[in-house]
Amino acid sequence: MDRAVELREFVSARGAALSRAAYLLTGDHQAAEDLVQDTYVVLVRRWQKSGMVDPEAYVRRILYSRFVDGWRRRRLAELPSAAPPDTPSADEAGAAIDRLTLEAALNRLTPRQRAVLVLRFYEDLTEVQAADALGVSTSTVKSQTRVALQRLRELVPDAVAPLEGVDS
Repeated sequence: MDRAVELREFVSARGAALSRAAYLLTGDHQAAEDLVQDTYVVLVRRWQKSGMVDPEAYVRRILYSRFVDGWRRRRLAELPSAAPPDTPSADEAGAAIDRLTLEAALNRLTPRQRAVLVLRFYEDLTEVQAADALGVSTSTVKSQTRVALQRLRELVPDAVAPLEGVDS
C-alpha cells in the first residue's frame, strides 16, 4: 500500500482520539487544534522516511513531546472565565462545577504531570507505554504520577477519591 494512503487512513482512524488527548493536555480547544496540527506536520515529514511498526506510539510521543516543549517555550496567560451560567438542574450544575474545579486543579500541574495523568488514566496506558510515549524512564512516570496525584489530592480531595490506592 502507498505510504500516503496509509497516512490518510491512520489520521482518519486516530484523529479524533488524538484531538481528545490534545484537549485534555491543553484544556483549550484552539490550543488543542494547534497542538494536533503541529503533531501532524512532524508526522507527515517523517512518515515517508520511516517504516513505522507502531505509528500509534510514534504519534503519541510526538504529541506529548510537542506539548511539553511548547509549554516550556511560551506560557500562555489564561484568562479566568465568568461563573458558569445558570443550569436547569442541580445535577448538571454540580457536574459542571466538578469539571471546572478539576480543570482548574489540572491547570496547576506541570505539563509533564498532566501528560502522565492523561496517558495513565485517560488513555489507560501502562507505565511502560506511557514512558515510551513521553521518552522518559518508567521510574519517571511512576514518580510524576505519584507527585501529580498527591498535588490533586491537596487541591481537590474529592475528585481524586476514585483513584485512591493508585500511586504509581
